[in-house]
Parts: sequence; structure tokens; C-alpha cells
Amino acid sequence: MPVEALTLSVEFNHTIVLTPDRERSARFVAEILGLEPGPSAGMFLPVTTANGVTLDFGTVDIDIPVQHYAFLVSEEEFDAILARLVAARVPVQADPHGRYPRRLNRNDGGRGVYFRDPAGHGLEVLTRPYGTDPDSPLNGVTEEIPGAV
Repeated sequence: MPVEALTLSVEFNHTIVLTPDRERSARFVAEILGLEPGPSAGMFLPVTTANGVTLDFGTVDIDIPVQHYAFLVSEEEFDAILARLVAARVPVQADPHGRYPRRLNRNDGGRGVYFRDPAGHGLEVLTRPYGTDPDSPLNGVTEEIPGAV
């Protein structure tokens, strides 16, 4: 059967997030994103997003390379997440390199912000997928986040 004739239905289901403390990391991510950790599943503590993707947090006693996890959210969810980050005094920045601390980005006409979880993984929340508006006059623009650290 030619490849063109196949209909594939591939969806991302889950990933393992290694951390020195699964409870601390899972609860942090769940709280900031407005989610709840699920019941423990063996060595994993899962946090499931609205589209059914699960982050399975697992405690390990090894050096863990930093990973990056990005979450697409609505404008209203972004406001709530940003408020929780500011209230929890979690350092935030407009870019993954830390050049714009205490700021958010306006790329593609949306809003985005980066922060770290307790294990040091880089987390990002954004309201518009990358490349959705490459001609936006807001690309490269950052805005101060009142009260951010």
C-alpha cells in the first residue's frame, strides 16, 4: 500500500519528567498551571493537560539535564498563570536566555513567559503558537510584568 493512501492518527500521549522530588515538581507545575496531580502510578506522579498529554514526574537520584516544556494556553489562562507566578515570587522572563527578566514577550501577537520549575527545567506558557503571525508588529516586543521578580 502506498504511503499516501495511509491515514495516520498520531498523538503525543505522555512524557517522563525526571526530578529530584516528584511531589515538589508535580505539585509546582500543577499549581502554576491550574491543574491537579493525578493519583500516583508506580514511580510516577502524573499531571494531565486539557488535551490529554500527561507529564509523568519521576524521582531519580542522578544528574538531570535541563528539559523544556511549553504550554499553549488561552489569554484568560495566561492571566491566571501569570498572577500565580507573581504571587509565588517565581522569577519570570520574556525569553529562554534570561535577557529580559520580569518581562513577557508579545511574539506572534500573543503573550509568552518563561520560568523554571523546582528541578530547573525550563517552562513556558504562550497564547499563540510560534509562527502563527510572523508579520506581527509585536514580534520582538516585551512588556514589564508588574510585581514580577
